[in-house]
Amino acid sequence: MNASIVTKTATTSVTMTARRLLEVLEHAGATVFAVIDQAEAARSVGQDLRDTILVLFGNPAAGTPVMDAHPLAALDLPLRILLWDDDGSTRVSYLDPAAFGERYGVEPALLEKLNAVHAVSDALAAVSPVADSEG
Repeated sequence: MNASIVTKTATTSVTMTARRLLEVLEHAGATVFAVIDQAEAARSVGQDLRDTILVLFGNPAAGTPVMDAHPLAALDLPLRILLWDDDGSTRVSYLDPAAFGERYGVEPALLEKLNAVHAVSDALAAVSPVADSEG
């Protein structure tokens, strides 16, 4: 596994975890830029892919100073969380902001607000399976 990628396990399905992620982001005041259902895109061209949803989100107040100081950082902003099925377990994966900082030479003070992604992912990993009621 890539050490710069953080992966946690959620206790609900990919779909339910995605719903919870959107709730958490809304509550935090983050902007959701895109929700990409990659499995659905694969089905649209006759291919199969495990449940896989990519969510692009951020807070322009946090990301703009980073991109202003380090323009190439925009290659990895807004932040992303990948939700994916791993043989029946839902994984929550994202680029560790520390690795992001190393990649672009971003000062720790500018990375501080981006570290909120850890709390967001922790909230997903803490969801009880009882809440998983698709259907």
